[in-house]
Amino acid sequence: MEHPRYTLIHNENGPDLGTAGAPVLEVDGLYFKDLARTGELLPYEDWRLDPQARAEDLASRLSIEEIAGLMMYSPHQTVPAQPGPPWPGTYGGKPFAESGQDPWELSDQQLGYLSQDHIRHILAVSFASTETAARWSNNLQALAESLPWGIPVNLCSDPRHGASKAGAEYKLGGGEVSKWPEGLGIAATFDPEVCRAFGEAISQEYRALGLTTALSPQVDLATEPRWMRFEDTFGTSPAQVTELGKIYCDSLQTTQGAPGGWGKDSVCAMAKHWPGGGPCEAGRDAHYAFGKYAVYPGENLPSHMKPFLEGAFQLDGPTGKVSAVMPYYTISYGLDQKNGKNVGNSYSQYLVKDLLREKYGFDGVVCTDWGITDDPAPVMDSFGSRCFGVEDLTVAQRHLLAIENGVDQFGGNSDIRPVLEAYQLGCQKYGEQAMRQRMEESAVRLLRNIFRCGLFENPYLDPQESQAVVGREDFVRAGFEAQRKSLVLVKNQGALPLSEKKKVYIPIRHVEEKKSFFRGVEPEKTVDPLDTALVEQYFTRVETPQEADFALVVIESPLTDGGYSQKDAEAGGTGYVPITLQYRPYQADTARQPSLAGGDFRESFTDRSYRGKVGTCANEGDLDLVLNARQAMGDKPVVVCLRMHNPTVLSELEPSADAILIDFGVQQQAILDIVSGRAEPSGLLPVELPASMETVEAHCEDVPFDMEVYVDQAGHAYGYGYGLNWSGPIADGRALRYPRSK
Repeated sequence: MEHPRYTLIHNENGPDLGTAGAPVLEVDGLYFKDLARTGELLPYEDWRLDPQARAEDLASRLSIEEIAGLMMYSPHQTVPAQPGPPWPGTYGGKPFAESGQDPWELSDQQLGYLSQDHIRHILAVSFASTETAARWSNNLQALAESLPWGIPVNLCSDPRHGASKAGAEYKLGGGEVSKWPEGLGIAATFDPEVCRAFGEAISQEYRALGLTTALSPQVDLATEPRWMRFEDTFGTSPAQVTELGKIYCDSLQTTQGAPGGWGKDSVCAMAKHWPGGGPCEAGRDAHYAFGKYAVYPGENLPSHMKPFLEGAFQLDGPTGKVSAVMPYYTISYGLDQKNGKNVGNSYSQYLVKDLLREKYGFDGVVCTDWGITDDPAPVMDSFGSRCFGVEDLTVAQRHLLAIENGVDQFGGNSDIRPVLEAYQLGCQKYGEQAMRQRMEESAVRLLRNIFRCGLFENPYLDPQESQAVVGREDFVRAGFEAQRKSLVLVKNQGALPLSEKKKVYIPIRHVEEKKSFFRGVEPEKTVDPLDTALVEQYFTRVETPQEADFALVVIESPLTDGGYSQKDAEAGGTGYVPITLQYRPYQADTARQPSLAGGDFRESFTDRSYRGKVGTCANEGDLDLVLNARQAMGDKPVVVCLRMHNPTVLSELEPSADAILIDFGVQQQAILDIVSGRAEPSGLLPVELPASMETVEAHCEDVPFDMEVYVDQAGHAYGYGYGLNWSGPIADGRALRYPRSK
């Protein structure tokens, strides 16, 4: 069967072959691709052999340069590539808009990744359309097939199914992937089958886009409520996170009926972040040097490893264990009792080699988090500088250290030179034969995953078939239903549900300027939280509280600068400030002092305590919206919908609200369905909501369920497993599935 870029050859008793130019051999009445162009069937080309044997054969044939290419992961790719930062791309030296190229053509950089640097693992961020994704993937694979050995490209993706960035309205046939709640929302359903359906939808839609590795699940235990990546986890309970992580990996990796569970429908899962990224001191995140330390004041490392050891490494499905693991950026402070070294997790012999590889026997791919080998930036408040604890080493020496520990791959690295230099350093240290053997070990693990997904037989896509799968009606419906199930009603003083066509006042939000993820400045902004056209399908939107029958106040949990202030540092302070979970300015009079961890070559101190300092949030005005609505509405209902990124101290606003609905990342239509009564709330809190910032300061970053929880005016405690439906507190037994344990 002819396609624009490839030919499909049917095997009567084997896999179909897709070729864009590789010759085909017929052996024993079966067809095989002659990827090496030798005219004979080599073991790695023989699909009758298992992936391990094929990978070992091919790895033994590769040059060190080709192995080094396998060990790199490209920077983020947009399709088509855009000219500006952070990931610029050109076409024939021109920006895409001036090039005259189709959006699915390969950029100059992508051509170089494959042809010059031997890269076969590429991270795709965004696609102009499903058709663009399929055609671009085919172009990548056709180029890869034409190169020596014909090693296909393993395309990967960060999570792309989150509903919080989707359109306001749930629609079928929109051409995008189905939309689901964020990780906390999946957990809030307390329904493991929702997670299973989530994983199955992802796997099919990913394969239709050409994606064969998911940089997920994030099975970090969410024990530190101030952590900026809290919402991407499956919550606080070790038992729940373990079960959901296991189900997710099984759903992604399993091809039904295939030998060993691996095949054409499989997506390799990469569980992160070993040994658990959650317990970052005071909530500061390790994307930044000021947040590089994870601490264990409760000596509770076993709970953080449980989602790996009892979950991702012990799958119930036929694939057995997760295919890859990513350590986090953090220095897991004080854990290495053997060597006494406080270095980033991928640089830790104790955490990767001694524990992950040897004690727990993980033989899959270990991939670093993105950008850990670059030299540090000169200032603390910057995006990057993640070579924690090994700043004194050269870039090549950092690569060698990670390789010595058992790391196979370097996230976000596309420069082959330091990998080759690391190899030479290793040859000097261990001898060429031993170093070659170590590099081949990584090559085997990396190639094995590509073989497992059937890419050597047929990496090509039919764009029409892809468009029929991506955003398929049953996936979209299931995702939207999961969104509705994820919403948690924590308070309802007879306010909800509200009859449709009532008049609603929805105040406009104002957010002050704050630091962005990349540590630039996000300017202040005014936000209309709900789309008026969508609201009008339920209620009549009016301009003032006086006209309204009820107020719907849509806000976010407190937004901060991540616990570091350049202004404080420039004024002679340490730079460290509180991350607050309340809206009004918070003075941290009970904060830990001194800090448990600290120290950096750019600092003249080791105590990162912020005791006595004041933490502020950029959206303090959200609280004022609630208080002002209460005053203006009188006896009329005030309904608060809180988009919760982090567990929020609700004491400031709860008394002024008649109802509080918590949203863990859904489309606006799901919210309005609950408010109007088109759907009944059924979600339960997968976390605890703290009573105060003082209880947050007193808790141990590594211990779940160790905070005093908030109790509202009605006497309801906002603890793990709590939620309301129209009849009152939900007591259907779902929360009992996961006993509270540490």
